[in-house]
Amino acid sequence: MTASGQRPSASAPAAPEWARRPANLARAVTAELVGRIVGGVHPPGTSLPAEPTLGETFSVSRTVIREAVKSLQEKGLVQVRQGAGTVINPPSRWNMLDQLVLGAVIAEDETLAVLDDLVVTRRLLESDMALVAARTAGQDAVDRLRALVDLMDQLVDDPLAYRDQDIAFHDTIMQVSGNRIARGVVRALESQVINTARYMGTSERAQCVASNQGHRRICERIAARDPAGAAEAMFDHITEAWLVRRSAAGDPGRLDR
Repeated sequence: MTASGQRPSASAPAAPEWARRPANLARAVTAELVGRIVGGVHPPGTSLPAEPTLGETFSVSRTVIREAVKSLQEKGLVQVRQGAGTVINPPSRWNMLDQLVLGAVIAEDETLAVLDDLVVTRRLLESDMALVAARTAGQDAVDRLRALVDLMDQLVDDPLAYRDQDIAFHDTIMQVSGNRIARGVVRALESQVINTARYMGTSERAQCVASNQGHRRICERIAARDPAGAAEAMFDHITEAWLVRRSAAGDPGRLDR
């Protein structure tokens, strides 16, 4: 029997291993509940189990459960309704910039639609930042970009080292643009997927070579003070690089513009 006097459902997920007292219980409970909500264990419109039941499931106090529920509210996953308990919100209300939410949604998405949307968002923001960079970049910034492109040409046989300079190239353009908000959004999105195989794909020499050809076109357009050309080169580079990495799952039509 649970503390509320009800028998727990036979199909209810068992308490995970971390319930044996990790350092931050509320954070761990939150992460587990995010995964269960996104995974459909608790579908939109239904209510989370009562606090006593959750406390018993995870072997934690009501205080910990309340902290976790508060965190779920901040992430847009639930709302507390008087008389109805803690109700799961529809996905349209979830905060997709939240680390736990985005990570769980990507893990559950077999069609790659969420990653396609992430690429579209990144492409939109970085294209605009490349446009601005072509207007504002000084000679020092152009020299840095050229040096990075030349260095990446030497690193095409070392995908890990190449990736570090790839990130530095894009970040240099974002910094030159001066758009701290757009840069922050791109960096937040990328931080959630940069180490996932579904986003990164396989790294081969031919892919690095093709990728750096795109970098060089972007650099040339910025050096030529060609805003429209820089934006187009960035748009094409991000699209082409993702299509090469992308698996055959789902329909990439969400990338069409």
